Amino acid sequence: MVSPATESLARKTSHVAIVGGGLAGLAAGCALADAGAQVSLYEKRPYLGGRASSYQHPGTGEVVDNCQHVLLGCCTNLIDLYRRTGVEDKIRWYDELVFLEPGGRASRIHPSFLPAPMHTGPSFLSASCLGFKDKFSIARTLAALLTGVPADNGQTFLAWLQRYHPAPAALERFWKPILISALNEDLDRVSVFYAGQVIRESFMKSAEAGRMGIPAIPLSDLYAAGADYIRARGGEVFLRASVEGIAVGDAGVRVRTPQGEVGCDSVVLAATFDAVAKLMPQNLGSGHLGAIADRFETSPIAGIHLWFDRQITDLDHAVLLDRTIQWMFHKSRIQSAIRSNTDTGGGSYVELVVSAAKSLVNMSKNDIVDLAVRELREFFPQARDANLVKSTVIKEIHATFSPEPGVDQFRPQQATASPRVFLAGDWTATKWPATMEGAVRSGYLAAEAVAQGAGFQRAEFLVADLPARGLMRLFG
Repeated sequence: MVSPATESLARKTSHVAIVGGGLAGLAAGCALADAGAQVSLYEKRPYLGGRASSYQHPGTGEVVDNCQHVLLGCCTNLIDLYRRTGVEDKIRWYDELVFLEPGGRASRIHPSFLPAPMHTGPSFLSASCLGFKDKFSIARTLAALLTGVPADNGQTFLAWLQRYHPAPAALERFWKPILISALNEDLDRVSVFYAGQVIRESFMKSAEAGRMGIPAIPLSDLYAAGADYIRARGGEVFLRASVEGIAVGDAGVRVRTPQGEVGCDSVVLAATFDAVAKLMPQNLGSGHLGAIADRFETSPIAGIHLWFDRQITDLDHAVLLDRTIQWMFHKSRIQSAIRSNTDTGGGSYVELVVSAAKSLVNMSKNDIVDLAVRELREFFPQARDANLVKSTVIKEIHATFSPEPGVDQFRPQQATASPRVFLAGDWTATKWPATMEGAVRSGYLAAEAVAQGAGFQRAEFLVADLPARGLMRLFG
């Protein structure tokens, strides 16, 4: 039973400001709007999505994503957000991963009739990109993850992996392509906990968990639905709306913008960790947050967008082995699969991705494009006769925080010293790495903290993980 004092607080905290229109802010805003709060969301850019956004690139005239983002079936909260906002059908799902070697030989990994964790076993055993010793090495390491994920004891995944004597090709053609892409960091800088979590949750627990989803429309179009969702429930979404600071008092929170101050009952700060540290009032621990921000290391991602005058492959996506470029996403094919009015014009628009792209940070755009085209033509013979029409390179220098050993001790909870101020962002304590799923989880957790403190009738938003299937049910 809710006490009169709690009921009074619930009435006081019905107006919630969200600072930041990335996935964390959108998730918090949508959840709170659904629970009956009056939501006002402020985003400094002219579009939503944060680091998972798109815009019209001035040099090409094309709408491009700032980087290719994918999800897996185990991303239950991100899928819930898509379902909630009505864009679930804008995700193209794939059950197969294609690993390409230079020269074009393909290995295809996909589920079979066997129960988890053996569901990909037959295709894995037939994969030509790995030898018998490589496969035995990988299987031995996977077996060590059956009973659970190793705790973060300060050890990197690479150091932990060495005890199983990984074959060189297993490291280069399996562990690195999967984990560097998932965690955006080199294996000698990744916590064994987060690497183990990715492998176990995504590829071992069930076939459903390992399905790969790719947005088939520009990212900002995908997340604009979140704004519609909030507005349909009486909320407001302001674009090109910078927040310069907040002031917290007994009567509420004042949000300061260039246009003036706005009063609300509570606020969710859903910006990057350095931006939140600047917004947080000193008496609420801005110095502490600043110190936390100083402990985070970041890692870059590079997205290389290429437009060719003809089709270079009939694949929608592929993992590219043994080269700088790690993934190819055939955007014109992926988008035309859902947008029937998309005219590829007989050409190919592809995005190539390099995660943990430290080697590309200081390279020029032209040098990166030359490298990418040269490598691409090693994998796809049709690209050798294709003409490059236009190109661009987008570098996210501080794309994600590095999931280093011990990083969780610096990740703050959603609640703060004030019952009116809450935090959201993939950098907060979510027990997930810096992914879209982690960002949405943080938003839902922040919404729960707001709702529980205010006595809302609905105060639970986080969606449960997918259950283990097959033999994995024996191990939890």
